[in-house]
Amino acid sequence: MNPSVRTWVMFALVSALILGTGFFQSWNSALLILNMGLVSAVMALGVNLQWGIAGLFNVGVMGFVALGGLAVVLISVPPVTEAWAAGGGRLIGALLLGLAVIAAAVQAWKRLSGVLRGWAMAGLLIVGFFVYRAVLDPAVEAIESVNPAATGYLGGLGLPVLLSWPVGGLLAAGAAWVIGKTALGLRSDYLAIATLGIAEIVIAILKAEDWLARGVKNVIGLPRPVPYEIDLQNDPAFVDRAAGFGLDATTASTVYVKLGYSVLFAAVLIVLLVLAQLALKSPWGRMMRAIRDNETAARAMGKNVTARHLQVFVLGSAICGIAGAMMTTLDGQLTPISYQPLRFTFLVWVMVIVGGSGNNLGAVLGGFLIWFLWVQVEPFGQWIMTVVTSGMADGNALKAHLLDSVQHMRLLTMGVILLLVLRFSPRGLLPER
Repeated sequence: MNPSVRTWVMFALVSALILGTGFFQSWNSALLILNMGLVSAVMALGVNLQWGIAGLFNVGVMGFVALGGLAVVLISVPPVTEAWAAGGGRLIGALLLGLAVIAAAVQAWKRLSGVLRGWAMAGLLIVGFFVYRAVLDPAVEAIESVNPAATGYLGGLGLPVLLSWPVGGLLAAGAAWVIGKTALGLRSDYLAIATLGIAEIVIAILKAEDWLARGVKNVIGLPRPVPYEIDLQNDPAFVDRAAGFGLDATTASTVYVKLGYSVLFAAVLIVLLVLAQLALKSPWGRMMRAIRDNETAARAMGKNVTARHLQVFVLGSAICGIAGAMMTTLDGQLTPISYQPLRFTFLVWVMVIVGGSGNNLGAVLGGFLIWFLWVQVEPFGQWIMTVVTSGMADGNALKAHLLDSVQHMRLLTMGVILLLVLRFSPRGLLPER
């Protein structure tokens, strides 16, 4: 089949699946799948930039997604003035002191030599650590003691929530730069272990540091870029328009809000996809693919492979950070415990592999398709098992086992789909041209 025709057919199939959900289940469910599909497509686009184009095996996707979610809190939540008065200044001073200690240790390592270098660096880090904690701990305790049931953290800047999306990308990009400077020299398998470990560290910090984003207490009620349903239901003009379409105000308001998110997310995805396609077809994109295919030959041609790897690692992580900010905005809350690296990183990688590694449109397709299956497989499996076991007597052990096993249908289906695609279309549904 012609590649262009194949692309249109695949996207038409995914569109039909989402529309079918609207017709046979509910439009609220269809729009929820669409919105998370758009977010998943952005994540897959970032991973595809790193793996499909540059060959970097990043297993720390959820760490960068979590940083994007943190940006929503830091940008959009109003500042907690009591917490800032209690210990905000001291905490900022402690963080600056920590950075100064690290900078001094780095300079000692660069300027000194021999045995003195190691002793000086170790001394600076040990003494600096105790001084840092002596300043930090009282400030943290004071901040977290301010109304801990409702706040207990510093809050944010109180700016429009949409500003947090690019800030989430910048925050993830900054973390990726720091990680890349130390980890990109590793072999691919060691790079995967390092990025996974760093993602776990990021999520552990979000869970443990209550002063930053309330930890496992969660930050709820985040500002939204779209109206609240209750406000629409109390608007007589909106209620009249909804009645004109034959909808009650409750259904119309939820659909309207989800459509608003769909428009915003689609705009972000389209912009990123256009930029990714332009980059792929540019001399820079050809150079990245050349480095991916043969690093030795690229180095022989005078290309700075390490610098290019760092560049694409930062760009891909920034896209994942934007996706994380979008997802947290959609959820309306930051829940650090929901960031499960092994589970959701696996899901994003399945999206890229099934869609077509190295093809931006393939990554987008995989994001929509895999997320649709992730959501719909369990209820569909429940229906199948109910039909299969309908002739069995109540209390039958096999019937109970089959019905209780429906919850495992998701992971089973992901594995089966991955195996089928790798068997019959090893380069994905939309292979790289």
